[in-house]
Amino acid sequence: MTFGLAKIGHVVLPGTEFVSTLEVVDIGIPPAVVDEVGPKQHLLTREVIKPCFRSRALQSHKGSTGHLLVIGGSPGKTGAAVMTSRAAMRMGAGIVTLGIPKSLNMAMESQLTEVMTVPLPENANQTLGLSAYEKIMGLLEGKKGLAIGPSMGTAKPTQDLVRRLIQTSHVPVVIDADGLNALIGGLECLKDLKVPVVMTPHPGEMARLVGTTPSQDQQERIRKARNFATTHKVYLVLKGARTVVAHPDGTASINPTGNPGMASGGMGDVLTGMIAGLIVQGLSVREAVNAGVYLHGCAADFLAQSMGPVGFLASDVIEILPGQIKELEKSPRGRPSYPNVFIRTL
Repeated sequence: MTFGLAKIGHVVLPGTEFVSTLEVVDIGIPPAVVDEVGPKQHLLTREVIKPCFRSRALQSHKGSTGHLLVIGGSPGKTGAAVMTSRAAMRMGAGIVTLGIPKSLNMAMESQLTEVMTVPLPENANQTLGLSAYEKIMGLLEGKKGLAIGPSMGTAKPTQDLVRRLIQTSHVPVVIDADGLNALIGGLECLKDLKVPVVMTPHPGEMARLVGTTPSQDQQERIRKARNFATTHKVYLVLKGARTVVAHPDGTASINPTGNPGMASGGMGDVLTGMIAGLIVQGLSVREAVNAGVYLHGCAADFLAQSMGPVGFLASDVIEILPGQIKELEKSPRGRPSYPNVFIRTL
């Protein structure tokens, strides 16, 4: 039981391990006072996320529901780009095009049916570099978003390509995985961004970006995520238990969904596609990151309940996304099976 408003310690680790049902007792604090203070931390809930999923007009067509360009892939790691692309389509993106090193294109065509693929100029090691830049910029014409990074590799030419694309893209950019690794020691490319940029690091990637250790960052996740987002004017999704979504204006959202079964390869690639898929459909970047993170955890919670607490795959999450979007339209039914924070106002 707490007075007035829920506190941060109730909804983040380790405090959340000691909270089952949180009862918020109204002691007469006027809403105007709360509005004046303007809390900078918010809990993502069904009520917050549901309005992000709006009904489509009857005359909608694939050209009106957004075209996403995904750039990624390297030898032995093509699956990440596949999952990012398919997750975007399951979220409702009208068209997804995957740009891939040309020697890997045939393999992608055999795995992807609805996603279009484009072979790009590659380096001797079958990875992308600046030689692909002009073709990628041409591909960006008519697109509504760019997702970059899933298993691109960390060679110097690849890093140069990522940095230049971030600086010159004219559509919102979602960066994950090797796209984030390309920014280690090169955060200056985030200066004077022309478009909104979303970064989705896990604790290890975050530590490498800022030159700390994962354990140091975990101690003050909200503060460090917020500082990064406001300093570089980006949307930062710091993944992990109780994912933190920090916005450029200094506000932060805490996500209560998700479970330990998500400690499995490919989950981050799926989240990247989900967020990018929402952006190209016309959601604001703030709505897309909040909704993508929340729904990602909801889908994993459903799988943990229906399949078991471990062993479900990132590809399983992709397949149930349409159903999870539909679930948001319904009234909450009882209590989720996994530890969460259940706030009831008295």
